[in-house]
Amino acid sequence: MYAVALAEDAELRPLEPWQAQEFLEHMDRGRAGIDPFIPWATRTTDLDSARATLQLFADKQCADTGRLYGIWLDGTLVGGVMFVKFDAKQGVCEIGVWSEPAGQGRGLVTAAVRHLLDYALVERGLYRAEWWNSTVNVRSRATAQRLGMTLDGTMRGATEHLGERLDLEVWSMLAPEWEKARGAA
Repeated sequence: MYAVALAEDAELRPLEPWQAQEFLEHMDRGRAGIDPFIPWATRTTDLDSARATLQLFADKQCADTGRLYGIWLDGTLVGGVMFVKFDAKQGVCEIGVWSEPAGQGRGLVTAAVRHLLDYALVERGLYRAEWWNSTVNVRSRATAQRLGMTLDGTMRGATEHLGERLDLEVWSMLAPEWEKARGAA
């Protein structure tokens, strides 16, 4: 296990099935703000479903097709970041994020995504990192913009969540762009 400091009082580390109780408590605290945008939040309602959500990502990690990390603030799980998809052969990944109110407004999610971009585009040598968000998720859009991602386009009515059709924005960061952005920082 490893931990990466995001701030003096916050860290990023793997989120695993044995942490299902802590994950469930976090989801219960943040459900109102997470549920409209993250499909597995709707399904994570008890200990068994929390463990199943975490196991899904543990299995993806074993297959090198995804990963899940938590963000802890003062020792409390307040959000996380994930590789929704990770395709080393094609050189493309998709990054997703979530946070309860206690973890918002401190730059923790943005800092955590920078670590994922470094891992994917520098360490693993992928070429493209994608970021998909609902057009009504202004916090997610703002994170993509802060990171310097490019809006590739909007897919109208691309997904259904909680009985509503949603438009999705697709943002991206290419490896050469990230190298340039890292050098400027």
